[in-house]
Amino acid sequence: MNWPHWIVVPIVLPLAAGALCVLLEPRTPRAARALSICTTVVLLGVALHLAGVAAAGSVHPYLLGNWKAPFGIALALDRLSALMLVLTAVVAVASVLYARGGGARGAHDSQGPHYHALFQFQLMGLNGAFLTADLFNLFVFFEVLLIASYGLLLHGGGAPRLKAAIHYVGFNLTGSALFLVAVALLYGITGTLNMADLAQRVAVLGPEKAALVRSAALLLIVVFGVKAALLPLYFWLPDTYRAAAAPVAALFAIMTKVGVYCVARVTTLIFGDGAGVATDIADPWLAWLAIGTLVLAALGTLAAVRLRTLVAYLVIASAGTLLLAIGLGSGATLSAALFYLVNSTLVAAALFLLVDSIASGRGEAADTMIPSPLAYRAAYGSLFFLFAVEAAGLPPMGGFIGKALLLQASADLPLMAATWGALLASGFGMMIAVARAGSTVFWKAADANRMQTAAARPALTEGVAIGWLTLAMLGVVFNAGALTRYADATAGQLLDRRAYIDAVLGAQPASPAWIPREGMKKP
Repeated sequence: MNWPHWIVVPIVLPLAAGALCVLLEPRTPRAARALSICTTVVLLGVALHLAGVAAAGSVHPYLLGNWKAPFGIALALDRLSALMLVLTAVVAVASVLYARGGGARGAHDSQGPHYHALFQFQLMGLNGAFLTADLFNLFVFFEVLLIASYGLLLHGGGAPRLKAAIHYVGFNLTGSALFLVAVALLYGITGTLNMADLAQRVAVLGPEKAALVRSAALLLIVVFGVKAALLPLYFWLPDTYRAAAAPVAALFAIMTKVGVYCVARVTTLIFGDGAGVATDIADPWLAWLAIGTLVLAALGTLAAVRLRTLVAYLVIASAGTLLLAIGLGSGATLSAALFYLVNSTLVAAALFLLVDSIASGRGEAADTMIPSPLAYRAAYGSLFFLFAVEAAGLPPMGGFIGKALLLQASADLPLMAATWGALLASGFGMMIAVARAGSTVFWKAADANRMQTAAARPALTEGVAIGWLTLAMLGVVFNAGALTRYADATAGQLLDRRAYIDAVLGAQPASPAWIPREGMKKP
């Protein structure tokens, strides 16, 4: 269906749904819940359609207000942004369904006000961040998703969530201030914030502006490193993800990928090869910091005493793996990163939901890694085993394929020894951590028939949510060839700066040329 405004739908649709949920939730929470679920499912359909459009290989710009870039605001759809839209929608469907569950414990979305409004606003911010072609509007969408995430983190209240929220908000507000400083520096130096225009202007800057533009670039990567949980900026993440409600933590699994996406975008488009005085600004320190992130995250999994903490460190490990692949800088490592990104996001979201469901069947033991009677031990144990194999990168699951692709891609690179050592050692550590957790929680636990009551029985929508993510992970495995080809094409498109620049700056308004009124100058 060739409708020219499809690209803006992933932003406008959750914005409208969120505004309606603000009005509906206080009076008719069931209607707000139904609206949120339907909107999220529709978003998945729209994202799949846009992925089909992007798969043809072109960059599709969209001019907001019909103003020609770089004078107006532009969105851009390419293979990478389409992939992130689909991944966000897949995780969001599982999250919104799981929030409906809770059984006798009460639905997650009814434990505080405006859950679905905040949920939709966060989807708006996420989708906007993936589609925008302008740095300032990237900052705007960052703030939208962060403000919504503050409310979602605190949803349901409690001292642990309040404590985690104070650290999370403080850390991210500092990051937002640095983001503004970086944006102001770049605008002062180049006179533009459109990313395609920036890529052209940064490349021709003279040596007298080298220090300023490099400082701005490094500030941007620091800000994105906060979002991506890069060493030493990841210390906020374990407490935050452990304290959040399970469906919120599952949705947060995509938030670290926003930082990874932004690092990949700016280091290939604006500050990559051919960027003049800012060429390869992240080389080689990004790769070394990612290696450190990966190693310390593996140690964190070994030290974890709660399942939620273990999963949080697995998220950090996945971010380290992705940033390592991006830092290595070749097309093959970028392709491996994109394959691994899909798998790692799905398994992290699934684990957060599964661990919450397990905790509800263990009574006072909750998610603590101690032997305790467990309801539905066989079903939970089977799912945990499947997800653990996926997270640790063992064959035949997608995590193994992604890491194998990265090992193969880095075989001829200068950091080959460090890359192989970090990936293999951290994978071994994570395998030990998940095996220890599984043996303690499932192997040493006794069946708890007396606990298999309505209070412990998972709600239908909880099972559907976990099943949905399980099918998505299995889909990655059974369609690994197709996903690998898509990742290869996406990496090639990322490294083709000229195609993105020409598409965005060459886009023409749909209406006839603007005719200025008397006394006004045409931009």
